[in-house]
This record gives sequence, C-alpha cells and structure tokens, in this order.
Amino acid sequence: MRLTVLLLTLIVAIAFVGSAMATPPGKSVEYPGGDQGKVVFSGDTHGAKHGMKCNDCHPKPFVMKKGAFKMTKEGHGKPDFCGKCHDGNEHNGKVVFSQSKETDCGKCHKKAAVEAEPKKEAAPAAEEEKK
Repeated sequence: MRLTVLLLTLIVAIAFVGSAMATPPGKSVEYPGGDQGKVVFSGDTHGAKHGMKCNDCHPKPFVMKKGAFKMTKEGHGKPDFCGKCHDGNEHNGKVVFSQSKETDCGKCHKKAAVEAEPKKEAAPAAEEEKK
C-alpha cells in the first residue's frame, strides 16, 4: 500500500513539474504583445536543432516556471532576457536578428490577420406591387 501511494505521488509530482517547465520542441507558448501583436515562442526554433540547450536560457535569464516571464516595455531592447541572443550578433554559428531593430519587430510580434468581412449581398429588389 505504501509503495502504491509513493508511486502515485511520484507520478503526479513528475507530471506537475513537467507542465510548469520550459517549452519543449513541438510546443509553443503565446505571450500578449500589446498593440504590436502577440509573441509566439516556439520550442522548435529555440531548441536542439538550432544548437541550443535548456541551460542556455534556464534558469538565467528565464526561470523554468510557466507564466513567470513578463516582458515590460522598459525591458524590451535591453540585453536582458530575449536580447541575450537577439542582439544581431552570432550565436551557435548563426547571426540572430536584433530585438531592438524596428525592422525586425514582425519576427516575434504577430498581429492577428484581419479577417475580411463577408461582402453583403445586395438585397433582392422588392417586387413591384401588383396592380
């Protein structure tokens, strides 16, 4: 009985810790981006196939707790957080775009596509009144 309770506790603890940790390959996290549009963080883009390891970003500058990261307008463009790599310099053999260049904003910030409103069809002409 004790072994069963211990095993179930361990399974629940592992599941909880896994859900509170970093974004793995194949997954993404969306952050509100204000007027500039949401920011989608991709585990594929920021993972092993790009030469990155978890400890490149965790626990510094990003703690490994879901929801803990909050970018502020004042912090944007500084070499802290995303700017640690997104500085226009080479990292892991690849030049990474700069988060402080206005021309690169759209590489992170995605504005929702404005859906075109369906065209309203002209109302059918009223039938002439029968005499």
